[in-house]
Amino acid sequence: MIVHLIDGTYELFRHFYGQRTFNKGKDKRYGAVTGVLGSILQMIDEGATHIGVATDHVIESFRNDLWPDYKTSEGMEPALLAQFRPLEEALDAMGIAVWPMVELEADDGLASAAHLAFGDEEVQKICIWTPDKDLAQCVRADRVVQIDRRSKVIRDEDGVRRKFGVDPDRIPDFLALVGDSADGYPGIPGIGKVSAARLVNEYGSIEAFPDSVLGEKRDLALLFKDLATLRTNAKLFEDVDALRWRGPKPEFEAFTTKAGDSRLLERANTLADRMVR
Repeated sequence: MIVHLIDGTYELFRHFYGQRTFNKGKDKRYGAVTGVLGSILQMIDEGATHIGVATDHVIESFRNDLWPDYKTSEGMEPALLAQFRPLEEALDAMGIAVWPMVELEADDGLASAAHLAFGDEEVQKICIWTPDKDLAQCVRADRVVQIDRRSKVIRDEDGVRRKFGVDPDRIPDFLALVGDSADGYPGIPGIGKVSAARLVNEYGSIEAFPDSVLGEKRDLALLFKDLATLRTNAKLFEDVDALRWRGPKPEFEAFTTKAGDSRLLERANTLADRMVR
């Protein structure tokens, strides 16, 4: 089986701002939500059977306690922020396994789900659908891959090396040195992508760097590495078969009525009927 793990937060952003191109700022109350649901139904129509979605139930996480400038919900569009919880409810109603993360982030949820699925010998491939750089650390050979919808690229281990210049398990070290503006930590001054990759390939983990390399910035680099290291211990499911899509729940009809999109219900029911046959 192939397991598809989706970054629900990214998908919500993608559909929200994608629709902005056409709606001239007149945001539909559930516009981004229905966009995400539609894209997942498209995946099912194309053959996906086991799907899990991780979301940021709240934007803030334990990382905000470690680094005060870590990303928050401050400045987010109210119309976008208002669709986070409706997305979680709608995914559940549509019968999709959804993991709303609170103390951890959605990226930690994806990493944890990939870790759990990797341990199941029946899982042939795990596809992580997100462009986030930190998820590259989860890639394993060609069995766990990262799919970037934006650039239409599938990255296995070789793909991660080509993009970042380091092995997947060294991504936290690499990001600690170069920083991640999306997450709000700057990296180490004077170290760019090329020099970061060279240092990591020469010495390995930051813990193994000679003291002379980072000097007084060593502790800061280790802090940033902790921020970049995804947690894999979230207990999201016990059996991968819990991710199998079996069709929408009865309450999905109420959501599609509220959202004014009956086509989603018709499409989901049609796909469910096809699976039964």
